[in-house]
Amino acid sequence: MESQSMGIIVQKYGGSSVATPEKIKLVAKRIVETRREGHSVAVVVSAMGNTTNELLELAASVSDNPQRRELDMLLTVGERISMALLSMAIHDLGYPAVSFTGSQSGIITTDNHTNARIIRVTPYRVQSALQSGQIVIVAGFQGVSERLEITSLGRGGSDTTAVAMAAALKADYAEICSDVDGVYSADPRVVPDAVKIDHLDHEQMQLLADAGAKVLNAEAVEWARRNDIEVRCVATEGPRQPGTRVTHTDGLNQARVVAVTRHPGLFLLQAKESSADAPIDLETTLVAHGASSAQVWRFPDSWAAMVPKQNIHGLAAFREALADLGSVSAREDLTLVSVIGRALTAPPSVASSANQALRDKGIEIHGQRIEPDRVGFLVDCAHADEAVLALHQTLIERDGAAQA
Repeated sequence: MESQSMGIIVQKYGGSSVATPEKIKLVAKRIVETRREGHSVAVVVSAMGNTTNELLELAASVSDNPQRRELDMLLTVGERISMALLSMAIHDLGYPAVSFTGSQSGIITTDNHTNARIIRVTPYRVQSALQSGQIVIVAGFQGVSERLEITSLGRGGSDTTAVAMAAALKADYAEICSDVDGVYSADPRVVPDAVKIDHLDHEQMQLLADAGAKVLNAEAVEWARRNDIEVRCVATEGPRQPGTRVTHTDGLNQARVVAVTRHPGLFLLQAKESSADAPIDLETTLVAHGASSAQVWRFPDSWAAMVPKQNIHGLAAFREALADLGSVSAREDLTLVSVIGRALTAPPSVASSANQALRDKGIEIHGQRIEPDRVGFLVDCAHADEAVLALHQTLIERDGAAQA
């Protein structure tokens, strides 16, 4: 017997959670358990396993520089496969389910192929299906532009789909389900003593996501912050636990240093010569290659930029485009290691302690970005993990600052 009807929960399952038919069946059981508790359930699902990468490789096998519109037509197939299979598995458990593409779900985006942004969500069909008692499966990572073009949201876009859908449905919370049980003070594969963080505010999670933490997409956090949506980062497998809750904390008592993270891959761009106009040409190039999320710093007579690699389709073509700019130098051997927390520049300065910890390990610092809530260091990619470990040991383990 089901519990008395409660609110709406939006659950998102990543590619690793639905990588095989067996895993899809386990996810179906988890969804049905949530439904039996009395919740209405809307599910956002990613493509199975490495499907997106396989589709990109397929595109590369027929074209050196695939058209971004056609890439979207190809890549969005992945989520349609997993949403249909998951709906079938739920039906076999005796519960009605219906799957919708991004466009059928009312996810309206910009026109930027392979890296679109959600403008608004008009989930009329989703609401109608929920009201009729169905479990709704929504294809993540995709939407439709106002010109009726199929678009994709870039890497991690299914997170944004889930949070935007939760806001539109006025859900109780959005649950991001993956193969990890929450947000940690560092990547446990790099730092064995990293600890799970029980509670984060939206701003800190935003900084972590911007700095390269893979648990939650940065745009998804922005949607959550703007609409005051609680997000729970949880494990797909095992007993259902709260994981890490991301909310508006209103001054929640937290450690001064929350986490240390590294960016998975960057282009570091700089002007070879003084030119205030260079960023205009640069941004045109970035948008053309799906990398509009770059951080560009302008100075009176020069500029610099950090460009994440994860949303760039066709790295070789992007490198050629950068070379055509002429006055731009590009490095790929450096990455950003960041310390996230609060009042990091106030005495005693965490920024100074972090700087010293890296120097004590002989890690060369090629640049720094110091802010009250984030301190970043440009280091050689080859030493990035060593830098994360050193900073975690000095700022979190030694000082006992991490929350259990």
